[in-house]
Amino acid sequence: MGNKIVLAVSGASGAIYARQALQKLQSIRSQWEALSVVMSDNAKEVWRTELGDADYEKMDLQFYSKKDFCAPFASGSASYNIMIVLPCSMGLLSRIAHGVSDDLITRAADVMLKEKRKLILGIREMPYNLIHIKNMELVTLAGGIICPASPSYYSMPKNIEELASTVTDRILSLAGFHLNRFKWGE
Repeated sequence: MGNKIVLAVSGASGAIYARQALQKLQSIRSQWEALSVVMSDNAKEVWRTELGDADYEKMDLQFYSKKDFCAPFASGSASYNIMIVLPCSMGLLSRIAHGVSDDLITRAADVMLKEKRKLILGIREMPYNLIHIKNMELVTLAGGIICPASPSYYSMPKNIEELASTVTDRILSLAGFHLNRFKWGE
């Protein structure tokens, strides 16, 4: 049985990360069995503002509404084993950290944590205040992975796409996917 993935997109700035993650996951189709996507209304607006299009509508993927609690990954019995939130706003981080399952994204994250499955939050905002740091600690203690969307430069990225790839590639690698990506010392 292959990986079943949920990719959730919050309204934090960083739509480029979501687009790249979707494109890269489509390019490694052999490494997963199911890919489900949930985008908040704010995420769609940020995508249009930052990327100048609504190309997510053209992607041949299964999209779910934030209010669709009948989505398979809203239950642990569906065996979705990876959830990535990219980008993840501090508000969404807070709701996940405190178990507020008031929409499909937070419910799915709660399922991942209770079932001891992989939850990766690509947090995007900065600077952090103490509340953010405590919320990151709570999620980490519960088994989640906090992966700030902090690009790296040692691969000598030549443009914004390559720079953003240093984040998306790292997150997808943390999720267990095999990508052709820059690795230090190789």
